[in-house]
Amino acid sequence: MRIPFLLLLLFLLSSVFSFIGCKEVFTWFLECIPAFLGVLVLLLTYKKFRFSNFTYFMIFIHCIILIVGGHYTYAEVPLFDWVKTVFHQSRNNYDKVGHFAQGFVPALIVREIFVRKQVVNGKRWLSFIIISIALAISAFYELIEWFVSINTGESGDAFLGTQGDIWDTQSDMLTALIGAVLAVLIFSKVQDRSVAGTCILSVVPLDV
Repeated sequence: MRIPFLLLLLFLLSSVFSFIGCKEVFTWFLECIPAFLGVLVLLLTYKKFRFSNFTYFMIFIHCIILIVGGHYTYAEVPLFDWVKTVFHQSRNNYDKVGHFAQGFVPALIVREIFVRKQVVNGKRWLSFIIISIALAISAFYELIEWFVSINTGESGDAFLGTQGDIWDTQSDMLTALIGAVLAVLIFSKVQDRSVAGTCILSVVPLDV
């Protein structure tokens, strides 16, 4: 079985388990809908542009982060309640994991598209544009959170997940920025090897 289809199957099963017993159905829907829409786009474009398995795997991890947050709500993920207690933190910081992935994974997606389509010449400009796009995506998502929150009341507040932190929006975007920078600096070569078919998480053939 090809890795993308195995990851799709695992995602669908995980989504079902995430929905069962979720804290609140509407919040689950809000938190998980980006994953569902993203997977739908990948399915519709699979024949036209097939990502490397490394990128698909990272997308899968991001989806799992989203659906775990949807099951518990980001402010009440049990593991991070434990982290909060042990490390004397003022809030449950699972949402920072989500926002880190929100910068990290889109950066890898954009990078693979740009490299294989040869959209940008020059590594420095490529890195700058990738990081800028990832940060723009993070900022746009914060606007969506704000819009949903002011239009849906308490349910939207659970989706917003500020937990009383007045700087939550800014720290979310900073976390996404850090994720994007690390993706470009650390994982570019791994992604290139996957595209070339020279590492474990590779895919053959790659249709450009």
